[in-house]
Amino acid sequence: MISKKICLVGDFGVGKTSLIRRFVDAQFSDQYLSTVGVKISRKVVEITPNNQPEKLKLQMLIWDLEGSNKFKAIAPAYLQGARGTIVVADVTRIDTIDRVSGHIYNFLEINPQGFLVVALNKSDLVDEEKLSKLLEMVQSQAQDRVIGIYPTSAKTGIHVDLIFETLACAIIEKE
Repeated sequence: MISKKICLVGDFGVGKTSLIRRFVDAQFSDQYLSTVGVKISRKVVEITPNNQPEKLKLQMLIWDLEGSNKFKAIAPAYLQGARGTIVVADVTRIDTIDRVSGHIYNFLEINPQGFLVVALNKSDLVDEEKLSKLLEMVQSQAQDRVIGIYPTSAKTGIHVDLIFETLACAIIEKE
C-alpha cells in the first residue's frame, strides 16, 4: 500500500475540518471547532489508475492545517513533503476566495511537483448563478497544477469524496 501526505489549507472557518470529517467519518456537525496547529487523519482509498487492470490502495494522511494568520508563518514547515493539497474557500466569504491564489502559490513554492484541488465549500448556501461566477473567478486564478475546482458542501456531502479521490488518482498515476 502506498501512503501519501495530503494537506488541507485555507482561511479559518472555511470548512477544512468539516470536509475531512465528512470524507473520513461520513459525519457533519454544525458546531464550529477551530483547529489548533495541525490535526492528522487517515483514510485508505482504492483507486483504479488509467490503463490498469487492478485497484491500488492509497493511504491518505490528511493534514488539517490551522487557518489563522498567526499560523501562516510556520505553515510552510507543515506543507513540506505533501504530495497534494486541497485549497478550501468559503463561497459565502469573498475574501477567502480572493486568497485562493496565495494558498496555491505557497503550496507550490514548497512542493513544486505537488497536485492541487480547489474546494469552494458551503456551496449549499448560495444560488447557482453566484456559484457559477465564483467558479469562473477561481479558474482565472488557478495555475496549471490545479487539477480540479469543485463546489463542495460538507453538510450535504456534495463532491466531498470527489475532491479527495481526484487528488488520489493524480498522485497514484504519477507514482
